[in-house]
Amino acid sequence: MTHASTSPSADSADQTPAESTGRYPLLYLLGSSVLWLVVSGVFALITSIQLHTPSFLAECPVLSYGRVRAMAETSFIYGWIGNVGLGLALWILARLSGEKLRGANWVFVGALFWNLAVTVALGGLALGDLTSISMYQLPSYVQPLLFCSYGGIAVAGLLSWTGRRREMMFASQWYAIAALFLFPWLLSIAYVMLECSPVRGVLQAVVGGWYAQGLWTLWIAPLALTAAYYVVPRMSGKVIPAYDSAALGFWTLLVVGGWTGARHLIGGPIPAWISSVAIVMTVTLVFHYIVVFLNLRMALKGGSLSLGFVAIGLICYVAGGFVDALTSMRAYAAITQFTVYEDAQKLLALYGGASMMFFGALYFALPRLKGAAWSSGALIKGQLILSAVGILVTVLSLAAAGLVQGNALADAKVNFSDIAVQMRPYLLVASAGQFIILTSSLLLAVNFLKTVITCCCKSDSSKEGALAS
Repeated sequence: MTHASTSPSADSADQTPAESTGRYPLLYLLGSSVLWLVVSGVFALITSIQLHTPSFLAECPVLSYGRVRAMAETSFIYGWIGNVGLGLALWILARLSGEKLRGANWVFVGALFWNLAVTVALGGLALGDLTSISMYQLPSYVQPLLFCSYGGIAVAGLLSWTGRRREMMFASQWYAIAALFLFPWLLSIAYVMLECSPVRGVLQAVVGGWYAQGLWTLWIAPLALTAAYYVVPRMSGKVIPAYDSAALGFWTLLVVGGWTGARHLIGGPIPAWISSVAIVMTVTLVFHYIVVFLNLRMALKGGSLSLGFVAIGLICYVAGGFVDALTSMRAYAAITQFTVYEDAQKLLALYGGASMMFFGALYFALPRLKGAAWSSGALIKGQLILSAVGILVTVLSLAAAGLVQGNALADAKVNFSDIAVQMRPYLLVASAGQFIILTSSLLLAVNFLKTVITCCCKSDSSKEGALAS
């Protein structure tokens, strides 16, 4: 892999044809992602407060706990992760191909309709049109729009892959292409089996669990690793260690990841072999996390703020994988299942793991797309610190609350009101953590907006100077 500039701004040696053709559609994707990140943070804070103070906004049906939780999840996964993950993947694929970003107009149109679909979904969720399936709480009329708009975005990535100059492929390309292909497969199967021709009874829970886990292991995680495998060697200036094993980690994730969904249904009314297979596969997936850690451990040595984000993301990603393996065991699942402990696991993976890797890649990518440095290094450092503190506080407090809840539910002598009282101190701390996370997201939004506006003003000034001369 070639080494690029590690400065906060892009120099002439670090410019590629991808920036000239894909600048505006990619900036639209990245800018939209930052907006949705803030929106999801507001909704997440509201749901966190409602856990320990049920009367908060109780008189407003639109902002009831179930609806706001669905809106927070949808805006985070399909708004923030969908936009930033796809934007970075297209940029990386175009750069590694050595060619211009082909189909840029399709990307822009697809991105417009993708964000329209997310907006329509939030409107439907606010009116109560939602499902009970985690990570699939979407109105039925939104999925076709998501599917079609995704095709418009993904076509540019596929063209960059098929039109690449080198026959050899890098790990970033493996993960990016896998993510581009697997998301429409996941969404279409879930749509058919849960909406068009819904399966009956407990099979709905099995399909829902498969989709939710598949969305993480086969789409979100590959997009995050696309960013990490690209940024780490370029920012550190070193070759990825144990790179030959990266292929093993990649195929382990793809082959094993889709079989782990039923671990959320342990003890449920499903055949025992389904959950047993899920447990074995979840433990097997630990091999993937070990390989990723060995490949990307250079990020832990630091050297830049971008690597700092990736380093925290790597730690959270690997830790989340080991925690998943541990809690998939039936003895532990009996305590943690169906408690807020699962919210801690989800936050550790989605925000601590994937999002922190995206932040690191975003801070690396934007100066090269705009040709100018970020407006404020202090805001970047502030977001890094606040994100780390927010993740630590929220995950630990939710995990503690989940353990208290699980042990209390196992005791028939303890009633629900007593359980709520025991959990409340931990949930209060979790709300404080969510507020810190929201603040860190606002720092990113302010910095992104200032950077784009500053670059536009400089561009206008240079044009005026050229006209005057």
